[in-house]
Amino acid sequence: MSTIRERNKELILRAASEEFADKGFAATKTSDIAAKAGLPKPNVYYYFKSKENLYREVLESIIAPIMQASTPFNADGDPQEVLSAYIRSKVRISRDLPHASKVFASEIMHGAPHLSPRQVEQLNEQARHNIECIQRWLERGQIANVDPHHLMFSIWAATQTYADFDWQIAVVTGKAKLDDSDYDAAAETIIRLVLKGCEPEAA
Repeated sequence: MSTIRERNKELILRAASEEFADKGFAATKTSDIAAKAGLPKPNVYYYFKSKENLYREVLESIIAPIMQASTPFNADGDPQEVLSAYIRSKVRISRDLPHASKVFASEIMHGAPHLSPRQVEQLNEQARHNIECIQRWLERGQIANVDPHHLMFSIWAATQTYADFDWQIAVVTGKAKLDDSDYDAAAETIIRLVLKGCEPEAA
């Protein structure tokens, strides 16, 4: 029974991510989520109680990997290794969880009305930690004199675009859909740009 329960919840979460990403929270109907999941509408309420709870579960499903992506960040780590690992993880999230990533981006753009205070603080604390690590590297002369905040913002923007604008990128590259080679090339390109831009002036 637990296996069926987890399978059904996963189907609903995946369908909800797609619907919320395509239509936004207000315009999304639970009946459409159920239909996309191939399950009766009452199942949505049985597992998630309400559309609001389901939306929050979608957000939680993307927050966990976002937090995990920052695991390499530590002040004593090698900047090139840390930044490379972080960028690869962020691109991987855009590849593997594109719909949930779009939902999260939309939530942030609207002032995060559905994020709990705990989630907001969790994300802010992660950002502060990462920025402090970059600041330490800067003070030690391990990286160029770049603004730590704007370096993080630039990485967020460059990696998130492969979720938010995947259709446009596919059209421009002449593909029906992006494949693994596209995401690999994206990660390596972003890494090269960031690392070259962060090279200490003495180098």
